[in-house]
Parts: sequence; structure tokens; C-alpha cells
Amino acid sequence: MMRLFVLLAVLYSGVSSSIVLQKMYGRITSPNFPNVYPNHKERIWNITVPKGYSVRIYFTHFNLELSYLCEYDYVKLSSGGRTLATLCGKDSTDTEEAPGNKTYNSIDNNLMVVFRSDYSNEKPFTGFEAFYAAEDINECQELSDGEPLCNHHCHNYVGGYYCSCRIGYTLHGNKRTCIEPIHSLERFESEVCFDPNIMTLAVSPIGNLKCVLPTARVSFLLKELESHQPQLSNTLSLLGSCSCSIQVECGFLIALEFMETFNAETHPGVLCSCDVLKVCRVPVLKRHPMVTPHQCSAVPSGRQLRSLL
Repeated sequence: MMRLFVLLAVLYSGVSSSIVLQKMYGRITSPNFPNVYPNHKERIWNITVPKGYSVRIYFTHFNLELSYLCEYDYVKLSSGGRTLATLCGKDSTDTEEAPGNKTYNSIDNNLMVVFRSDYSNEKPFTGFEAFYAAEDINECQELSDGEPLCNHHCHNYVGGYYCSCRIGYTLHGNKRTCIEPIHSLERFESEVCFDPNIMTLAVSPIGNLKCVLPTARVSFLLKELESHQPQLSNTLSLLGSCSCSIQVECGFLIALEFMETFNAETHPGVLCSCDVLKVCRVPVLKRHPMVTPHQCSAVPSGRQLRSLL
């Protein structure tokens, strides 16, 4: 019984084996190369290189048994959970692929090479010889969710990449997105009214403008806002934000009217989940710095709104 167990263990170890390779380059061959490879044999090479690199492999010799769709003897290349190629024969046919002078590249920094032979070969086949090497990945040519990794400038280097911004922009904490600096309007000083019945209109859009406008008459306020209109961008910056607080004297109300159709990014089925402009009514308490929580409502995209606060 012990002899049978030892025999089975020897046979099993001879059938399949796995090799881990972590060098930046190397050579792999079929068993017994350049002689005839044995029957009923499987060998696996797991090639791993540092992140930021891919594995490039090519064959200088390839001679395996040819079978329909490479069912019997084959070399299989896999990476990133996908099969890159299944190879057999000596030359490619309509239904089978042989490597010839082709070069294969892994999807990530891992490449698995599997050689398998079936239980018999009618003719002698000498197997394969292949060379592999780590190759820098140009991340600047890749996309993330359909978008470039950097929204301004992308710079590739060996083993990685980094982003930079055009003049006047700063790099966000995610190291990929460039945002415009926050500008501020001149603060206009005038008499402050501390009537507890005053309601302050706070407008908080996603944009690149921050302004603090204290108590002023409506006509004066609108003129000042119009005079600073050129500072507003035609398009909104990514990941930007700003707030604008408007307060008028006691006895006045604020009428907010959008002269053109409001247009901001939306998401189907979810109200104001992306870019949003909020109109809030904030009570201002007499001689007290604390304010109650904002009572806000989001402005849906594509509508004209006229609100009276």
C-alpha cells in the first residue's frame, strides 16, 4: 500500500508543476527543450513584475502538436483574469494560432504561462522557447471610467505617472483633477440690519466664485453683481464649489430670477446627485453670530425658476 502511495505521488509531481518568476526578464522553455517534450505534462509559470510595468513575451521557437482549437497540446497566456492567447501547432491556421513573430503583452503586472501536453503524440514535437521582459506601462494612454487619468497634463515615467495643471489651476487632492482657484469679490460695507425677521438668501452653486455681500439695497446689489459678472466662467470647474450670501435691509424681499434655462449635470433617477445649486433661507438673529440650519431646496436642471424670499 505504501509503495502505491509513493508511486502515485511521483506520477502526480511529474504531471504538473508551478514556477514563480519575479525577475525583470528571463527565459522559459518546454520540458526537455530542445528535445521532444514528454506526454501528459503540465507546467505553469507565474511571472510577476513591479506595479507600473507589464510583461512582454515572445517566442523564438514553437513546435507543438496541432489539434482543432488547440484541444490537446497547447501554451496558454493569461493576465488580469483574461486569456490572451491559446497557442499550438507550428503555423497559424483558420482555427488555431501559433505565435510566429508576434509579441504578447500582459494586461497588468502579472502573466501566467501554461504548457500542457496530452497523453500521447504520434510525432515528435520539440516544444517552445520564449523570452520575457518587464515593460513600462504608459498610463497616460489609459482611461478611467472612459476619461483620461489626468484632466490637464499627464506625464509618464518608468514605473508610474503624475498629473500637472495649466497655469492658473491647482491640483486636487486626488492628484488627477485640476481645479480653478477660488476668487473673491470686493466686500461692500453698508448698514447692517439685525431685525430677527430678516431672511438671508444664500446661493451655493458648484463653481469657482466666492462672494460675501452684506446688507445693501436690491438695486445697488444687482448692479455690483452685474459689474463682476465677467469673473464668472462660462463653464464650471471640476470639483469646485462656492457660496454667495445676499442680505437686504429690513422691509425688503429678494426676488431671484434665472434669465436663461438652468443647465447643470444630472443623473437619471436621482435628483441633484451631481452638480447642484441650492437656494437657502437663513434667518439672521439680532446680535448673535449663530444661525439656524439652512432651509434649502435644490434647483433642478433645465427649469426656469423665479423665487421670492
